[in-house]
Amino acid sequence: MRRLISFRDFDWLLLTFVLIICSLGVLEIYSTTYGTKFAGAHIRQIYWILGGLLVMLAVSLINYQVLLENANWFYAASVISLLAVALFGKKYLGARRWIQLPGGQHFQPSEWVKIVLILMLAKHFSGQGGQGEREDASLSEIVKAGLIAGIPMLLVLKQPDLGTALTYVPVALMGLFLGGIQFRHAAAILLIAGVLMPTLWIYGPRMHLIKQYQKDRLTSFLHPEADSQKTGYQLEQSKIAVGSGGIWGKGVRKGSQTQGSFLPEPHTDFIFAAWSEEHGFVGAVALLLLYFMVLMRLIHNAQTAPDSAGGFVVMGVVAVLLFHILVNAGMVVGFMPVTGIPLPLMSYGGSSVLFMFLALGIVMNIRMRRFVN
Repeated sequence: MRRLISFRDFDWLLLTFVLIICSLGVLEIYSTTYGTKFAGAHIRQIYWILGGLLVMLAVSLINYQVLLENANWFYAASVISLLAVALFGKKYLGARRWIQLPGGQHFQPSEWVKIVLILMLAKHFSGQGGQGEREDASLSEIVKAGLIAGIPMLLVLKQPDLGTALTYVPVALMGLFLGGIQFRHAAAILLIAGVLMPTLWIYGPRMHLIKQYQKDRLTSFLHPEADSQKTGYQLEQSKIAVGSGGIWGKGVRKGSQTQGSFLPEPHTDFIFAAWSEEHGFVGAVALLLLYFMVLMRLIHNAQTAPDSAGGFVVMGVVAVLLFHILVNAGMVVGFMPVTGIPLPLMSYGGSSVLFMFLALGIVMNIRMRRFVN
């Protein structure tokens, strides 16, 4: 007997955790922007969240097999959109990352490329709607996967946007891992990367693939006190904010670093530092536990996916989300370089919020079809 899809199969527990994180994000955005030129940003964030919920519901009704069938077209459109950014994009703070839309809104194509890469690599390694076990990935499959991820990564590096470009790496690595990469191929990739990274580090600025200030950011986290007024300023203020929160925090709108405007970008990249200052160690741990529960629910959905392609897609979402959390949380306490990677569902920004809900919509889509035969 054929069972139809039903919203009873929606992962309501996952959605509950997600909405709790979003609510905490809105609260923190309100607190960090109160009395500043960004005041009211929390209202716009609510609109983005509501829009994201509509996107999630709409995407959950579209069979993910249809998305996989059209992944090539999505990929072509994403590359074209990145080229459009290079030609017609709006420049802000030295970077050309956005396309201006009617009504004064801005669209950041590099955010959407993540989900396209997840779909493309899932289709590539598992076969569209792949069933059952697959053999180890061949060398040609690995090279093709590298090109699939490498082309948009280079285009995003040219914007320049090192942080977003780095988020494509875990998607590719997850694809290779699930695709069954052989040890000898993995060793070869590591060897090639070991040769190319120093070359990129030395000649990257001349090739316009990486800027000098980005290199400074990648190294300043090791000794931020060496240049606390320039390259190390953000990290120094972030560590002060996190430490000053103590066990229980200072309370909403009572953070000295945040409310005193010492902490830069407290409602975007450094929202976790602002949250830790206002809610302390207990609040920071509670937030990380919420993210842990989201990741566990996603992994559970990957395990119960109806086919290997569905499992690949969900684990791709896990890879992106985990990378964002680890890098952002590590960044604000000085364990990671400052790369401008936002904290998912918490940081202010429409493109980031809509991407996450779009990804969750596809996950829900896969979950709702696990009993369909």
